[in-house]
Amino acid sequence: MRTIKNNKEIEIIINKSRFICISYIINSISDVDVFLNETKEKYEGATHYCYAYIIDSYKKCSDDKEPSGTAGLPILNVLEKNELNNILVIVVRYFGGIKLGAGGLVRAYTNSVVECIKDNIKDIKKGIKLEIKFGYDKVKIIDNIFKDKIIDKYFDEYIMYIIKISYDEYELIKNKLINLNVKVLEDNIII
Repeated sequence: MRTIKNNKEIEIIINKSRFICISYIINSISDVDVFLNETKEKYEGATHYCYAYIIDSYKKCSDDKEPSGTAGLPILNVLEKNELNNILVIVVRYFGGIKLGAGGLVRAYTNSVVECIKDNIKDIKKGIKLEIKFGYDKVKIIDNIFKDKIIDKYFDEYIMYIIKISYDEYELIKNKLINLNVKVLEDNIII
């Protein structure tokens, strides 16, 4: 499984039509609406906002009033062919006055996505998101174990950390946490 390294935006012009392709890393389906609305605001007045996304086994695409199968499906096909996940690609089109025909549209949307993801793909490594709870007396030890892997910290009667680590790292430190009497509240496999 693979995803993109960074969000990226490119523009190509074909027969006076502007195709602006934006790729986003997403972690949930709710991210799709957020990025779609931001894109529509940024590129207000565009003729079409076609898109496709993949999150695990869930896939969806939209032609946004382009002829059926000429925009969303070609975008999705590029994502599938490159085995991408956790990705949303939106192609904004400003119509330039020259009709491209079905084949021309498929090529235009396909090429814009190919250019947008080119040199921007990485392998996905599965990891663990941990929520741990411990006493104040163990702060230095826990900070030393996890260093730059701490995503968030909460201080109350006890301390709670949210940590993101690789699956291999988790296997190595699992017993250490038990020996330190650190309570693991939640451990979810994530990407």
